[in-house]
Amino acid sequence: MKTSVALGFGAALVTSTGLALMAQAPTANRTASDRQQRYRIGVMERVLEGAVEHGAAVTRDRLQAFLPADMLLSENAHARGFRLEGYGMFFDVSVPDLEGTVPWTFRALDQNNLGLDAALRTLRSYIESAAPNTSVQQALKRIELQVAPVAAALSGPDLAANQPAATAPLPAPPAAVERPADAILENPQEAYRAEVRDALMDAMLEYSRGLSIAPDEWLTIAALRNDERPRLSPADSDARTTVIKAHGTDLAAFLGGQISRDEARKRMEVRVF
Repeated sequence: MKTSVALGFGAALVTSTGLALMAQAPTANRTASDRQQRYRIGVMERVLEGAVEHGAAVTRDRLQAFLPADMLLSENAHARGFRLEGYGMFFDVSVPDLEGTVPWTFRALDQNNLGLDAALRTLRSYIESAAPNTSVQQALKRIELQVAPVAAALSGPDLAANQPAATAPLPAPPAAVERPADAILENPQEAYRAEVRDALMDAMLEYSRGLSIAPDEWLTIAALRNDERPRLSPADSDARTTVIKAHGTDLAAFLGGQISRDEARKRMEVRVF
């Protein structure tokens, strides 16, 4: 009798232990799967942060072709990713401001159409009307020589033509006048937004494979400029959120070589709020 009870207790113990191990196995599998998914999301976060920095670098290179300045990000870009059940992947990207020295400051001071050339003429007129001072006159000449290329780039080839006949035109190197116009000089903030948007779209296409986006899911990025006012650059009062969406079927078609990059970009949804 005791033997039967012992055997029954042992069988029950083995059975309960087996059930416990079976219950733990899915949990362990889920933990490993979640860890792998978190790793892949982290990789994509770093890729998107790098895309923002690339957009800033392209903007800086475009500006330096016309203006002698050093453009720097006000802080590092930040991205956070989430998996939304029944939807797909969502990434929130914080885009820092692009600060600069000479051109951005001139653009900030010239927002009311004061005109850099008019400001220099005013200074020259005041100095010439005051008591002669060689040091002050030399200081003005140095300023004119430093900002002449900037004035030519911001105002275009017609800078000298717009000045009064009685005033000698500001010196400007021929190379600065002969360079073709670039839309970035008209609106540096918009050009920066466009470069970052393009870099993010390329990153979504090239590096989404590890995210395992299902055919009926979406990969979405929301990129928003920082709300803090820049120290040197003019405040971007038109800061907006750019939402970029790519459908799983289009991502699979691009990664599988069925459609080109241009076609994949055309299929992506881009909205600005």
